[in-house]
Amino acid sequence: MLIGVPKEIKNHEYRVGMTPASVREVIQHGHQVIVEHNAGIGIGFTDDDYQEAGAEVLATAADVFAKAEMIVKVKEPQAVERAMLREGQILFTYLHLAPDLPQTEDLIKSKAVCIAYETVTDNKGGLPLLAPMSEVAGRMSIQAGARALEKSCGGLGMLLGGVPGVAPAKVVVIGGGMVGTNAAQMAVGLGADVTVLDRNVDVLRRVNAQFNGAVKAVYSTADALEKEVLAADLVIGGVLVPGAAAPKLVTADHIKRMKPGAAIVDVAIDQGGCVETSKPTTHADPTYIVDDVVHYCVANMPGAVPRTSTFALNNVTLPYIIRLANKGYKQALLDDVHLRNGLNVYRGQVTNEFVAEALKFDFIEPVTALNS
Repeated sequence: MLIGVPKEIKNHEYRVGMTPASVREVIQHGHQVIVEHNAGIGIGFTDDDYQEAGAEVLATAADVFAKAEMIVKVKEPQAVERAMLREGQILFTYLHLAPDLPQTEDLIKSKAVCIAYETVTDNKGGLPLLAPMSEVAGRMSIQAGARALEKSCGGLGMLLGGVPGVAPAKVVVIGGGMVGTNAAQMAVGLGADVTVLDRNVDVLRRVNAQFNGAVKAVYSTADALEKEVLAADLVIGGVLVPGAAAPKLVTADHIKRMKPGAAIVDVAIDQGGCVETSKPTTHADPTYIVDDVVHYCVANMPGAVPRTSTFALNNVTLPYIIRLANKGYKQALLDDVHLRNGLNVYRGQVTNEFVAEALKFDFIEPVTALNS
């Protein structure tokens, strides 16, 4: 199979779909790789590095899209990239379609085979291709939140961990999954007063055991969430419903009643955000203020630490890239229900139930679509 790796073009996105080491691994399995000029420059990899690994370097993204049978990316294709997709071409990347009607419409129109990292599952009920970026985003959320609390950013002017004689900031983490656990770990390490909210008692037990009581694990009812959010200095939104739009748990009314200068980091913004007043921002302009509450809603947070993020992502995506290339997409998807769960759009049809429900499209079972 001929695999193409274009340069990412989203605002301040420096990650790359494949490292030279991944390229070399794929080539050893008998495949070819074409890489856009300077695709890896943001994480310190030159065209020479890719050529030494066995890839061919092409001048433009258009060249890569025109030739490749499978496109491997990091972030969802931007409009100019979606226009270059063709029927039957495989797109393997993060998509986050549920809150993104224009992207979904374009992918349907392209009749490409669109497999989303974030909905590939494993036999433990996890999301293996989302997990490493959730780890990164969770840890980064505390860094971003600490910055947002500084007075120069419109925040309270509060140090997250306090100092002797001065109480630390109260951090409330909504969701005890991968994002929430990593956020809590960083916040506890900085000395903050941390509460994690979740609706799964087993998750709360795990959080309590992991942090040996240093984190307050609270069952999330509407009442508990309201009380904790209103008392918080920093709120981290780490809610995820795989493939679906995030529920709006923090309302505009909550925002109005929060402390002036409090901050929110909505990590769920890729899926539409779990805060009613959230809207996607960029690394170039990451925050805005609503009712005196600082909002940080960058939709590609791990892009700020692209070297760490790219290596972590490649560690988990590479086996799937090889599987798709070795077997061909149809056989690979039919053989593996977990990879098949990643199929969101197939040759003009929506094959993810949550995306279809969120955007009001007809849904077709992936197996039915693949066999049609």
